[in-house]
Amino acid sequence: MKIYTKTGDKGTTSLIGGTRLSKAHVRIDAYGTVDELNSYIGMLRDQPVNENRRELLKEIQDRLFTIGSHLASEPDQKRKILPDLHDEDITLLESAMDEIDSQVPALRAFILPGGHPSVSFGHIARTVCRRAERAVIHLQQGEEVEAIVIRYLNRLSDYLFMLCRAMTYELGIEEVTWQPRVSGQK
Repeated sequence: MKIYTKTGDKGTTSLIGGTRLSKAHVRIDAYGTVDELNSYIGMLRDQPVNENRRELLKEIQDRLFTIGSHLASEPDQKRKILPDLHDEDITLLESAMDEIDSQVPALRAFILPGGHPSVSFGHIARTVCRRAERAVIHLQQGEEVEAIVIRYLNRLSDYLFMLCRAMTYELGIEEVTWQPRVSGQK
């Protein structure tokens, strides 16, 4: 089977179910951003510092594929063949965050992205996750989107922030904190 179909050459693509939409449609933007996020999670999974988290990061990638399949489907298709998201998927992220929180120093300042390439990749993933969340919320304003999708993306961005803190701690580097400039001070 050839990977190229030429059906998108005029700027449209089809949903699961057959409906064709503009590639600029908010639905396509939403699941495209989730796909982009999934790629960044893959990059995080490949970082040596995340050796012990590879299975969790793979689980997250699987859930992002689930979300993408829901966003890429017509409403009547969602009840037929698609995998589900569960509250336990969110609980898994919360448990992982609680574990990290018990190991890293207390947060006392805003953290700037960076300090190490692995940490920077994590912050990119976090910001792409927030963008995906905004795109899905935008889609939800005009079409039905399961509430658990938004909850999962919201919690995932929190997890990615905590993952960055864990990587910083495990790599033995200092978190880069924001030092606000106060008027009149140098």
